[in-house]
Amino acid sequence: MGLFDIFDKGKKDSSSTTDNGILGPTYLEGITEQIANPVKLKSIEWRRKLKTKLGQNKFQIKYYGQLHQDYKNLIMGTDFAPPKIFAVDVTNGNEILLFDGCNHGYNSMFCDKYSNDQINNRIAEKIYTDETGNDQFEIVISTYYGIDYEDEFRNEVDENGNIELINGLNEEFNIVKRNGFDSLQIWSINKSGIKTEIVSKELA
Repeated sequence: MGLFDIFDKGKKDSSSTTDNGILGPTYLEGITEQIANPVKLKSIEWRRKLKTKLGQNKFQIKYYGQLHQDYKNLIMGTDFAPPKIFAVDVTNGNEILLFDGCNHGYNSMFCDKYSNDQINNRIAEKIYTDETGNDQFEIVISTYYGIDYEDEFRNEVDENGNIELINGLNEEFNIVKRNGFDSLQIWSINKSGIKTEIVSKELA
């Protein structure tokens, strides 16, 4: 069980799709699609299914990290560094970054500083398989935005619309608000339609 069970068969959201006005991560712009009749879509949640510009929606999942000791479906970081997770297009091998724990999320932007060694020496080479041995999936992603960035940081945004992150770099504030989500969930859906939560992280 993760942060929220969006596949619960109970009460459905009144929206016909996941287009609820929330803007998701900038690095996933243009490579996702809406989900019809979403279940329990939160008002602060951006939820989409991964889909390439060529219409491909089957992927392998390649990652740096380790599986949770008890919940072996969940990808975690290691003692050395946070996880880094990619979707790999099975038709051409192109990689799509799904999550980088050193750069995405509120904590990594404003609280947790990582060394160059941690950031650069995470080789994503493990291929995720579910408990039935499948290694190709459709992928659903949810990011949550419960932080009031305007209230917390309005006095720290410079005249160019940028804000300084904990790593010392300046980033456009509008990009920070989208990539600085406070929670993340990722699900895999195998060829039998079985949904498995593979990432469930509080990031603030």
